[in-house]
Amino acid sequence: MRLYGKRPVIERLKAAPETIRMLYLQQETDSSEVVQAAKAIKRPFVSLSKPAFAKLAGEEVHAQGVLAEVDPFRYIPLADLLKRPETQRPTLFLLDRVTDPQNLGNILRTLACFGRMAIVLPKHDSAEINETVLRIACGGENYVPVAQVTNLVTACELAKEAGTWIVGAVVSGGTPLPQVSWPHPLGVVIGSEGEGIRPGLKKHLELTVTLPMQGAALSFNVATATTLIAYEIAVRVPPVPGTKGTHTSR
Repeated sequence: MRLYGKRPVIERLKAAPETIRMLYLQQETDSSEVVQAAKAIKRPFVSLSKPAFAKLAGEEVHAQGVLAEVDPFRYIPLADLLKRPETQRPTLFLLDRVTDPQNLGNILRTLACFGRMAIVLPKHDSAEINETVLRIACGGENYVPVAQVTNLVTACELAKEAGTWIVGAVVSGGTPLPQVSWPHPLGVVIGSEGEGIRPGLKKHLELTVTLPMQGAALSFNVATATTLIAYEIAVRVPPVPGTKGTHTSR
């Protein structure tokens, strides 16, 4: 896989440098911060002329003169998250049919900023962690565990067996977001923008929440909705000592 852009590469150098195979830097571009970070941990890099870098980067216009070849993304088993002590488990965001990689990248970046959160993705009808997601995430993938499962319904059942409360975000009829008393450990199901949460998943929800919308009769973008819910959880669920800023195991 490839990482494009200064910030994604710098965050990878900080959090998981062992996954970087080679760095390519465009000459006559200010890449001093990347060079310093690479030299500090003795990671290899190559300086290329502008034409040579453009040939390597192809149609990627957001490279900013920085490109890294990295190991393929490694998902974490859901079981590894569920077997942690309850007080140390991240909040799980189970994404149902979130197929746009830009939305997934934005969600990764947001959850990384809040901390103590993880993502669960189905293998089908879902975006996966690809180069577009990594570019949008700006390094967030280093700080958010991501599990990929065969079936979200089964994932909810396993999470509930491990003591996790499953909450779902719905357009209407749920508890207004500011009034929610968030349980822990917690899993939040986020549905697609067009169709919401599938009926089979709704049967496993123990609580539904609704975002207040007093303006136009539209709906929030899925990444925006996730951000608002994650913020409420971040400010109202007490932090677990020793978990702030912890990067994922890769």
